[in-house]
Amino acid sequence: MLTRRTLLGGAVAGAVAATAPDAAARERRTAALWREFAAAPYTHPQIPYVARAGRRAGAVGFPRRPVVADVLAYGAKPDGTEDAAPAINRALAEAGARGGGTVLVPPGTYRVDDVIRIGHSGVTLKGAGSGRTKLVATRHLTELIGPYGSRYGGDKSSWSWAGGLIWLCPKGRYEDLTAAIKARAWPFEGWTGNRRDQWRTLTTVRPARRGDRSVTVDGPSKVGEGELVLLRLADDHAHTLLRHMAGDGPGPAAYTWADKTKLLSYVPYEWPVRVMGVRGRTVTLERPLPLDVRPEWDPRLTTHVDALTDSGVEGLTLEAVEAPQQPHLLDKGFNGVTFQCAYDCWADDVTVRHVDNGFGLVAASACTLRRTRVAGRGAHHPYFCREGSHDNLVEDFTVERRTTPAPPGTQLHGINVEGLSSYNVWSRGEMETGTFDTHRGMPFANVRTQIRVHNDGRHGGDASAGPLYGARFTHWNVTVTNQRAGLVRLDGIAPYSATVGISEVREFDQIDVPDFAGPLHTRLEAYGTPVSVRPQNLYEAQRALLRR
Repeated sequence: MLTRRTLLGGAVAGAVAATAPDAAARERRTAALWREFAAAPYTHPQIPYVARAGRRAGAVGFPRRPVVADVLAYGAKPDGTEDAAPAINRALAEAGARGGGTVLVPPGTYRVDDVIRIGHSGVTLKGAGSGRTKLVATRHLTELIGPYGSRYGGDKSSWSWAGGLIWLCPKGRYEDLTAAIKARAWPFEGWTGNRRDQWRTLTTVRPARRGDRSVTVDGPSKVGEGELVLLRLADDHAHTLLRHMAGDGPGPAAYTWADKTKLLSYVPYEWPVRVMGVRGRTVTLERPLPLDVRPEWDPRLTTHVDALTDSGVEGLTLEAVEAPQQPHLLDKGFNGVTFQCAYDCWADDVTVRHVDNGFGLVAASACTLRRTRVAGRGAHHPYFCREGSHDNLVEDFTVERRTTPAPPGTQLHGINVEGLSSYNVWSRGEMETGTFDTHRGMPFANVRTQIRVHNDGRHGGDASAGPLYGARFTHWNVTVTNQRAGLVRLDGIAPYSATVGISEVREFDQIDVPDFAGPLHTRLEAYGTPVSVRPQNLYEAQRALLRR
């Protein structure tokens, strides 16, 4: 697998020595769409600006904090004979209470009979490497917390897309969530509490355009440099916010939004962002605006529940006891690592095995998952990104081929994104199974780049969740090993999308039709030429532009 420092072809032309003929050949291979984007990176109609995706706006390294606890000193046994979860959780809680630091899990196998909870900011759970430190999870979330129904009704298990046996979630939010689940009062899962009412206005915001880094506010005194705030945009009766997320124009204007009850429950759109500076009434943000800011959407900066920031998990394998995969949407909750109400958090060198669902981003933003792997008997969602998760980076990831045949009635998705999630990146991936899944809920402005996929998964999603895609989805340099087009080739289905440098593919198995009538304004370029397209990696090329 290519490293983060792999040369970026045309994206860095001129950064390395080259003969004139070499440079000319490279320029001929450079995608025209890339040249367009480089001329107007913040406002391109088909390609989103994602150069600042990930922890600390895409920082390469992770913090190396002093060791403040070793789980062996708290009574954990590295031979798998006793439940180590109480010792690990005590060490994590005490590290958090002391202001943070690294909790070591030395080489060995540790039995864990409970959820491992990282609920304080500035805490790292660090094993000796995914091949040396193993946590063996013996109980699922239904057993540990209770059945988790859907707030939309029916007999579905929400453990099919929520929660983790390693769960990075602020302590207060975790307690509120699990209390609601135990009370069977199925909660909203995001930044403003179980009923979306735990927020207050800091200031209203004047009109601005997508791509602006600064906004003008009406009351700057309550907004401070370094603070994490929510930009809140509410839809209006004509659903012009949802139409804008879909690219505006006649198709979204004619679309029937009013009966998409699940989609309508996802708004207001809530975008966490750090304030980088306040000068008079001008507030500078860590990232460019993801959307226009218009008066009809009642734009404001608000508070949110306490966030988990700058915490991570590194260098370990989480292996669930091998149990048969459950029928679709009835998962018991042998889930891997989930980030919830987390910002600037990370996972590095982490493998999950025999899980129902692998790595989750639930109302998580600006997180980085690097060198992660899903292995074993097969997962429902190897990766899931939902409930308004934004600006995350998943890179150097692997979804292994399942080790046992799929039981009847089960489902495989792949790398999932849904629920108005935006500006997320999946980069440098090997998918031996799965697909580029969207569960409707109109995610928009997401990128998948430099990925090899055996495209054998299917997407899900209720009709009430609305369109499969909003505007500015981009698939760039994707090798499809089985020639299946579905969910990879976007032209003809996703509005204002770009499909660049994918394998020649054909339609079979699950085949979708556009949600919007009329012209979609999609772009298809370098078709049939993955690997040779330049730049090879759209995210890395955007990072290179940022550094110029």
